[in-house]
Amino acid sequence: MKNKIKFSIIVPAYNIEEYIEKCIDSIKNQTYKNYEIIIINDGSTDNTKEILNKYNKDAKITIINQSNKGLSESRNIGVKNATGDYILFADGDDFIDKKLLEILNNAIKNEDLIRFQLQTIDENNNIIGKYHEKEFKMINGIEAFKFIVNYNYIEPACLYCYNRKYYIKNNYMFKKGLYHEDFGLIPLIIINAKTITSIDYIGYNYVQRKGSIMNNTDYKKEIKKAYDALEHYKYLKENNKNESKIFDSYIANNVILKSIYLKNKDYKEYLKLLRENKVFDNLLKDTIARKIKKTIVTISPKLYYKLLRGKK
Repeated sequence: MKNKIKFSIIVPAYNIEEYIEKCIDSIKNQTYKNYEIIIINDGSTDNTKEILNKYNKDAKITIINQSNKGLSESRNIGVKNATGDYILFADGDDFIDKKLLEILNNAIKNEDLIRFQLQTIDENNNIIGKYHEKEFKMINGIEAFKFIVNYNYIEPACLYCYNRKYYIKNNYMFKKGLYHEDFGLIPLIIINAKTITSIDYIGYNYVQRKGSIMNNTDYKKEIKKAYDALEHYKYLKENNKNESKIFDSYIANNVILKSIYLKNKDYKEYLKLLRENKVFDNLLKDTIARKIKKTIVTISPKLYYKLLRGKK
């Protein structure tokens, strides 16, 4: 086994006292040992900070305590402090497979980006779903996006291993203060990459827990999520220099989907903004099915998704 690549694993932590030890220990127990862990305690008010103090003497672990700045800024600070050849992001309430770094180390051929797979589990470690994909090697971001767009999970930051030089050169940063921060950046990192490899290896355990951002049902947050997604859409459109109709259609579909969670006046106002930004124009219409979808969605996204659910 070669042992030359150094990995920087960035772990934001906010009020996750029940999970953080399992996350850290899953990294410490890796079969491959050339790594550093950068943990950002984002102003936790529970016992997270006290738990992290137990790792203070570990030479491979850097703990950064800060006032609450959010997930995006925590990740950005982690990147600024990283010294590895490749970067990974792990949420503090998830954990990784013990061979993840070993398998990545053996797979890497100096790519800009390496994609691997995940499984979803509940809080009792019961597997909810395993997600396998067809592998590909050393292709550019435009071609890779054509594969990735067909899979269950596309933009979670935890699914990729990033060449730090590529990441820093392009000054990639997660947008502060916005939900769906992964959607606002990862598609751009993918499409801009000159070389991407994807391996069919489940290396990440994505814990579905109650109270997380993704599981929150507060309607005011649904409104903010929709408008934040639109801000991300604008950023992705402005900063993507590649000609890719699949990319444009993907980000358009994502932002349109957010509309179906809005009610009455909010729904109508949001659709008006989507039309002003010509979001619907980016939907693909290269097949009969897509032409029909584009027609219906342009008229009423809620109608389309209601019809879609009726087919299942």
